[in-house]
Amino acid sequence: MLLESVMKKLKHEAELVKEAIRIGGVYMTTRGAGKFEATDSAGDKVKAIYRLLVLDKLIQPLAKGEDNEPNMKHKLALWISRQLPKDHPLLEE
Repeated sequence: MLLESVMKKLKHEAELVKEAIRIGGVYMTTRGAGKFEATDSAGDKVKAIYRLLVLDKLIQPLAKGEDNEPNMKHKLALWISRQLPKDHPLLEE
């Protein structure tokens, strides 16, 4: 069974991914793991943040063969949804 078929899409997933990239970029810089350039693509940012969070054991890695960009985005959306305050607008049902 493909992981994509069992992953439930979050209501504001695209916005959560944008916020995860923003916060993840700050985390990456603060941690001293590098920083993004204006020319870096969103896909490159997603992969870098995902790999850093896995390396730091802040998220569980995806199964082998399931580590593609859409699944990484979903993992980042889940990660940031747990970091935001409960009353954050992106967490509204």
